[in-house]
Amino acid sequence: MNPVGIFRHARSEGPGYFATYLERRSIPWQLIALDEGAAVPRDPRRFSGLVFMGGPMSVNDDLPWIIPALELIRDAVRCDVPVLGHCLGGQLMSKAFGGAVSAAPVKEIGWGEVRIADNALARQWLGARQSFESFHWHGETFSIPPGATRVLQNGNCANQGFALGKHLGLQCHVEMTEELVRSWIAGGADEIRASAASPGVQQPAEIERGLQERLGALHEVANRLYDRWTEGLSRGS
Repeated sequence: MNPVGIFRHARSEGPGYFATYLERRSIPWQLIALDEGAAVPRDPRRFSGLVFMGGPMSVNDDLPWIIPALELIRDAVRCDVPVLGHCLGGQLMSKAFGGAVSAAPVKEIGWGEVRIADNALARQWLGARQSFESFHWHGETFSIPPGATRVLQNGNCANQGFALGKHLGLQCHVEMTEELVRSWIAGGADEIRASAASPGVQQPAEIERGLQERLGALHEVANRLYDRWTEGLSRGS
């Protein structure tokens, strides 16, 4: 089985719990560190699936890896290689599929409820669950691209997740670990202070409150999403 290719756009935004999930299930994976100058592969068939993590940049920025990444995502769909995006990764997917990424009406940092959309596809991904508490850190949002279906939403951001066949784009962060949360708080302290007026931004003490319990509940949701996504992995050599 070829590895799952995990694309990192910033050193601080690694695969987190997703890597733990893969390792527990003996699914091989390979990190492609775009933040360290790694080239975007041209052939998605080298991988059983493609996963794009978050990052502080915008998909609308003029960065050398963005256009190749968009092309790789589109090629993956054509080759039936499943794609998964977390936050910036979901925005890359939306843009690759013909959607748009723009400033969000409300900046979100911290914990917040996400509702499951009332449609059959959302239930296939998340079962009978109606909502969950997820982690957020974003100032932009994606539109639901043509042919895709909204599966997640909340009051601050109408588009928290979409599915297109076996491909899943997320605005929220289900991959969080204690290490990631604490490092983001430390590294993003100035951003939190500057954004304190936003109703979607929490202070560090609130973000850290009940952290282990919150992460445990979030990982249950992540397991469900990742279980569904890994069903579509290419099992060839």
